Amino acid sequence: MDPLNEKQIRSSFVNCTKGEAARLKLPADFAQLPWSDLDFLGWVDPGAPLRAHVVRPGADGSAVGITLRVPAVNRTSALKSSVCQICMTGHAASGVSLLVAPLAGARGREGNTVGVYVCSDLACSLYIRGKRQPKLRGTAHEETLTVDERIARANANLDAFASRVTG
Repeated sequence: MDPLNEKQIRSSFVNCTKGEAARLKLPADFAQLPWSDLDFLGWVDPGAPLRAHVVRPGADGSAVGITLRVPAVNRTSALKSSVCQICMTGHAASGVSLLVAPLAGARGREGNTVGVYVCSDLACSLYIRGKRQPKLRGTAHEETLTVDERIARANANLDAFASRVTG
């Protein structure tokens, strides 16, 4: 992913108002982000921990941002594991959360939403590349896809979710 500046990020959001986009806080480590290892930028808002944001490069070179609600309490069993619907990484207990996005436009203002189970820290790109390891009980499942194929799969999954938000 090519680096984005603050103005590009704030103007990219499709499912919140300009005022909400102006008030969101960027990641605390924004200046040190490993842009070359990211397929999308995802973070939990440090100023509003029940909000998360995802910014993805668009097809035309612009960015597409989606704001999400984070559950107040993640009610999962410590004995179960979950899989992220974006990167397909297996996690133990609360490593995956259901994040809910208001739909873009009038439907979102009416309260309509769509959800996705995703890595709680939104670090899918780093899990795919082996730069971060999930806290999984037992053994992780063995992937037969190459890193490039996993990246393509994650991008397709994120594109499908973004299409549901903007559709």
